[in-house]
Amino acid sequence: MMQLFGIRTRLIKPKDDLSGMVLNAIGKQKLTIDDGDVLVFASKVVSTVQGRLKELGAITPSEEAKTLAEKYKLDPRFAEVVLLEADKVYGGVSGSLLTLKNGALVPNAGADHKNAPHGFVVLWPQSPHETAEKIRNEIVERTGKNVGVLIIDSRITPLRMGTVGLAIGVAGLVPIRDCRAKIDLYGKPLLITRHGVADDLAGAAHLIMGEVDECVPAVLAKDAPISLTEKVRPCSMLISEKNCLFMNSFA
Repeated sequence: MMQLFGIRTRLIKPKDDLSGMVLNAIGKQKLTIDDGDVLVFASKVVSTVQGRLKELGAITPSEEAKTLAEKYKLDPRFAEVVLLEADKVYGGVSGSLLTLKNGALVPNAGADHKNAPHGFVVLWPQSPHETAEKIRNEIVERTGKNVGVLIIDSRITPLRMGTVGLAIGVAGLVPIRDCRAKIDLYGKPLLITRHGVADDLAGAAHLIMGEVDECVPAVLAKDAPISLTEKVRPCSMLISEKNCLFMNSFA
Protein backbone atom coordinates (compact mmCIF):
# COMPACT_ATOMS: atom_id res chain seq x y z
CA MET A 1 0.00 0.00 0.00
CA MET A 2 1.48 3.33 -1.06
CA GLN A 3 2.30 5.82 1.69
CA LEU A 4 3.05 9.52 1.21
CA PHE A 5 4.93 11.69 3.69
CA GLY A 6 5.11 15.46 3.41
CA ILE A 7 8.64 16.73 4.09
CA ARG A 8 8.74 20.08 5.87
CA THR A 9 11.71 22.44 5.66
CA ARG A 10 12.50 26.06 6.29
CA LEU A 11 11.93 28.52 3.48
CA ILE A 12 14.26 27.51 0.64
CA LYS A 13 16.49 30.18 -0.89
CA PRO A 14 18.63 30.51 -4.02
CA LYS A 15 21.76 28.30 -4.05
CA ASP A 16 20.55 26.19 -1.10
CA ASP A 17 21.53 22.51 -1.07
CA LEU A 18 18.04 21.24 -1.86
CA SER A 19 18.85 17.52 -1.77
CA GLY A 20 20.75 17.89 1.49
CA MET A 21 18.00 19.95 3.12
CA VAL A 22 15.31 17.47 2.18
CA LEU A 23 17.35 14.43 3.26
CA ASN A 24 18.11 16.16 6.56
CA ALA A 25 14.41 16.91 7.06
CA ILE A 26 13.54 13.29 6.27
CA GLY A 27 15.91 12.19 9.03
CA LYS A 28 14.45 14.68 11.51
CA GLN A 29 10.99 13.28 10.76
CA LYS A 30 12.39 9.83 11.63
CA LEU A 31 11.82 8.54 8.09
CA THR A 32 14.24 6.54 5.97
CA ILE A 33 15.05 6.34 2.26
CA ASP A 34 14.65 2.84 0.86
CA ASP A 35 15.12 1.25 -2.55
CA GLY A 36 12.06 1.91 -4.69
CA ASP A 37 11.05 5.14 -2.95
CA VAL A 38 10.15 8.21 -4.97
CA LEU A 39 11.03 11.74 -3.91
CA VAL A 40 8.72 14.37 -5.36
CA PHE A 41 9.90 17.99 -5.43
CA ALA A 42 7.81 21.11 -5.97
CA SER A 43 9.00 22.90 -9.09
CA LYS A 44 9.12 26.26 -7.33
CA VAL A 45 11.75 25.18 -4.81
CA VAL A 46 13.86 23.68 -7.60
CA SER A 47 13.51 26.93 -9.56
CA THR A 48 14.35 29.00 -6.49
CA VAL A 49 17.57 27.06 -5.89
CA GLN A 50 18.45 27.56 -9.58
CA GLY A 51 17.79 31.29 -9.30
CA ARG A 52 14.91 31.12 -11.78
CA LEU A 53 13.30 34.28 -10.42
CA LYS A 54 12.43 37.31 -12.53
CA GLU A 55 12.15 40.77 -11.02
CA LEU A 56 9.19 42.48 -12.69
CA GLY A 57 10.68 45.91 -12.13
CA ALA A 58 13.51 45.02 -14.51
CA ILE A 59 11.16 43.95 -17.33
CA THR A 60 10.30 46.25 -20.25
CA PRO A 61 7.12 44.98 -21.90
CA SER A 62 6.89 44.71 -25.67
CA GLU A 63 3.92 45.98 -27.67
CA GLU A 64 2.66 42.40 -27.97
CA ALA A 65 2.82 42.03 -24.20
CA LYS A 66 0.94 45.29 -23.71
CA THR A 67 -1.79 44.13 -26.10
CA LEU A 68 -2.16 40.80 -24.29
CA ALA A 69 -2.10 42.52 -20.91
CA GLU A 70 -4.90 44.89 -21.87
CA LYS A 71 -7.02 42.11 -23.35
CA TYR A 72 -6.59 39.68 -20.45
CA LYS A 73 -6.15 42.10 -17.53
CA LEU A 74 -2.51 41.27 -16.79
CA ASP A 75 0.50 43.25 -15.65
CA PRO A 76 2.26 44.01 -18.99
CA ARG A 77 5.59 43.04 -17.45
CA PHE A 78 4.20 39.65 -16.46
CA ALA A 79 2.77 39.20 -19.95
CA GLU A 80 6.26 39.84 -21.33
CA VAL A 81 7.73 37.16 -19.08
CA VAL A 82 5.11 34.70 -20.31
CA LEU A 83 5.89 35.54 -23.93
CA LEU A 84 9.59 34.95 -23.31
CA GLU A 85 8.97 31.62 -21.55
CA ALA A 86 6.18 30.18 -23.72
CA ASP A 87 6.72 28.04 -26.79
CA LYS A 88 3.28 29.22 -27.97
CA VAL A 89 0.44 31.39 -26.68
CA TYR A 90 -3.09 30.30 -27.64
CA GLY A 91 -5.24 32.88 -25.85
CA GLY A 92 -6.49 33.35 -22.33
CA VAL A 93 -9.03 34.49 -19.80
CA SER A 94 -8.95 37.34 -17.33
CA GLY A 95 -5.72 37.00 -15.37
CA SER A 96 -4.16 34.08 -17.25
CA LEU A 97 -2.81 32.98 -20.63
CA LEU A 98 -3.02 29.49 -22.10
CA THR A 99 0.41 28.46 -23.34
CA LEU A 100 2.45 25.58 -24.64
CA LYS A 101 5.58 24.94 -22.58
CA ASN A 102 7.85 21.91 -23.05
CA GLY A 103 5.06 20.09 -24.83
CA ALA A 104 2.43 20.67 -22.12
CA LEU A 105 -0.56 23.01 -22.03
CA VAL A 106 -0.13 25.13 -18.89
CA PRO A 107 -1.15 28.58 -17.66
CA ASN A 108 1.37 31.36 -18.19
CA ALA A 109 4.20 29.04 -19.37
CA GLY A 110 4.71 28.07 -15.74
CA ALA A 111 5.53 31.62 -14.61
CA ASP A 112 3.84 32.37 -11.30
CA HIS A 113 3.51 35.15 -8.72
CA LYS A 114 2.49 32.62 -6.08
CA ASN A 115 5.17 31.65 -3.56
CA ALA A 116 7.66 34.03 -5.17
CA PRO A 117 9.25 36.97 -3.31
CA HIS A 118 7.46 40.33 -3.54
CA GLY A 119 8.06 41.93 -6.92
CA PHE A 120 9.25 38.68 -8.51
CA VAL A 121 7.76 35.80 -10.47
CA VAL A 122 9.15 32.28 -10.39
CA LEU A 123 9.71 30.36 -13.63
CA TRP A 124 9.85 26.65 -14.35
CA PRO A 125 13.17 24.96 -13.58
CA GLN A 126 15.80 24.95 -16.27
CA SER A 127 15.80 21.61 -18.16
CA PRO A 128 13.40 19.85 -15.74
CA HIS A 129 14.20 16.24 -16.74
CA GLU A 130 17.96 16.80 -16.60
CA THR A 131 17.54 18.61 -13.28
CA ALA A 132 15.49 15.70 -11.89
CA GLU A 133 18.29 13.35 -12.95
CA LYS A 134 20.88 15.56 -11.22
CA ILE A 135 18.84 15.55 -8.01
CA ARG A 136 18.40 11.79 -8.23
CA ASN A 137 22.14 11.26 -8.65
CA GLU A 138 22.78 13.38 -5.55
CA ILE A 139 20.29 11.37 -3.52
CA VAL A 140 21.62 8.02 -4.74
CA GLU A 141 25.17 9.12 -3.93
CA ARG A 142 24.23 10.30 -0.43
CA THR A 143 21.95 7.39 0.51
CA GLY A 144 23.10 4.46 -1.62
CA LYS A 145 19.45 3.77 -2.43
CA ASN A 146 17.86 3.32 -5.85
CA VAL A 147 15.07 5.89 -6.00
CA GLY A 148 12.93 7.79 -8.45
CA VAL A 149 12.59 11.57 -8.56
CA LEU A 150 9.79 13.77 -9.84
CA ILE A 151 9.64 17.54 -10.21
CA ILE A 152 6.03 18.67 -10.26
CA ASP A 153 3.94 21.77 -10.77
CA SER A 154 0.21 22.40 -10.80
CA ARG A 155 -2.01 22.60 -13.86
CA ILE A 156 -5.67 23.01 -14.69
CA THR A 157 -7.93 20.55 -16.54
CA PRO A 158 -10.42 21.58 -19.25
CA LEU A 159 -13.84 22.39 -17.79
CA ARG A 160 -12.78 21.42 -14.26
CA MET A 161 -12.27 23.90 -11.42
CA GLY A 162 -9.05 23.78 -9.42
CA THR A 163 -5.43 22.76 -9.82
CA VAL A 164 -3.98 19.25 -9.93
CA GLY A 165 -0.44 17.92 -10.14
CA LEU A 166 1.67 17.69 -13.28
CA ALA A 167 5.03 15.91 -13.59
CA ILE A 168 7.43 18.18 -15.50
CA GLY A 169 10.68 16.42 -14.61
CA VAL A 170 11.17 12.66 -14.24
CA ALA A 171 14.21 10.57 -13.34
CA GLY A 172 14.63 6.94 -12.34
CA LEU A 173 11.10 5.71 -13.00
CA VAL A 174 8.94 4.76 -15.96
CA PRO A 175 6.47 7.66 -16.38
CA ILE A 176 3.93 5.95 -18.66
CA ARG A 177 2.49 2.44 -18.37
CA ASP A 178 1.35 1.12 -21.75
CA CYS A 179 -1.89 -0.80 -21.19
CA ARG A 180 -2.61 -1.56 -24.84
CA ALA A 181 -3.35 -5.24 -25.47
CA LYS A 182 -3.83 -5.86 -21.74
CA ILE A 183 -7.15 -7.41 -20.73
CA ASP A 184 -9.94 -5.67 -18.81
CA LEU A 185 -12.34 -7.22 -16.27
CA TYR A 186 -14.45 -8.71 -19.05
CA GLY A 187 -11.61 -10.16 -21.07
CA LYS A 188 -11.52 -7.39 -23.68
CA PRO A 189 -8.13 -6.09 -24.86
CA LEU A 190 -7.47 -2.39 -24.32
CA LEU A 191 -6.82 -0.49 -27.54
CA ILE A 192 -5.52 3.00 -26.73
CA THR A 193 -5.05 3.30 -22.96
CA ARG A 194 -1.77 4.46 -21.46
CA HIS A 195 -1.60 5.10 -17.73
CA GLY A 196 0.05 8.40 -16.76
CA VAL A 197 1.92 7.03 -13.75
CA ALA A 198 4.12 10.09 -13.21
CA ASP A 199 1.19 12.50 -13.40
CA ASP A 200 -0.90 10.32 -11.06
CA LEU A 201 1.89 10.35 -8.50
CA ALA A 202 2.33 14.10 -9.05
CA GLY A 203 -1.36 14.59 -8.26
CA ALA A 204 -1.12 12.63 -5.02
CA ALA A 205 1.96 14.57 -3.92
CA HIS A 206 0.41 17.90 -4.93
CA LEU A 207 -2.48 17.19 -2.56
CA ILE A 208 -0.02 16.99 0.33
CA MET A 209 2.20 19.89 -0.75
CA GLY A 210 -0.74 22.29 -1.05
CA GLU A 211 -0.80 25.60 -2.88
CA VAL A 212 -0.23 28.25 -0.21
CA ASP A 213 2.07 28.47 2.87
CA GLU A 214 2.37 24.80 3.84
CA CYS A 215 6.22 24.75 3.55
CA VAL A 216 6.14 21.17 2.23
CA PRO A 217 8.57 21.38 -0.72
CA ALA A 218 8.91 17.61 -1.10
CA VAL A 219 6.96 14.41 -0.61
CA LEU A 220 8.41 10.97 0.06
CA ALA A 221 6.39 8.19 -1.60
CA LYS A 222 6.84 4.63 -0.38
CA ASP A 223 5.56 1.47 -2.05
CA ALA A 224 4.30 3.45 -5.04
CA PRO A 225 3.15 1.22 -7.94
CA ILE A 226 6.00 2.30 -10.21
CA SER A 227 8.82 0.66 -12.12
CA LEU A 228 12.34 1.98 -11.65
CA THR A 229 14.58 2.53 -14.65
CA GLU A 230 17.97 4.05 -15.33
CA LYS A 231 16.86 5.33 -18.74
CA VAL A 232 13.74 7.49 -18.73
CA ARG A 233 12.02 8.40 -22.00
CA PRO A 234 10.49 11.85 -21.29
CA CYS A 235 9.03 11.92 -24.81
CA SER A 236 6.73 9.04 -23.83
CA MET A 237 4.78 11.53 -21.68
CA LEU A 238 3.88 13.74 -24.66
CA ILE A 239 1.31 13.43 -27.44
CA SER A 240 1.21 15.37 -30.70
CA GLU A 241 -1.44 18.02 -31.29
CA LYS A 242 -3.00 15.97 -34.10
CA ASN A 243 -3.40 12.98 -31.77
CA CYS A 244 -4.54 14.97 -28.74
CA LEU A 245 -8.29 14.67 -28.15
CA PHE A 246 -8.61 18.30 -27.04
CA MET A 247 -6.24 20.00 -29.47
CA ASN A 248 -7.40 18.08 -32.52
CA SER A 249 -11.08 18.55 -31.67
CA PHE A 250 -10.73 22.33 -31.39
CA ALA A 251 -8.37 22.75 -34.34
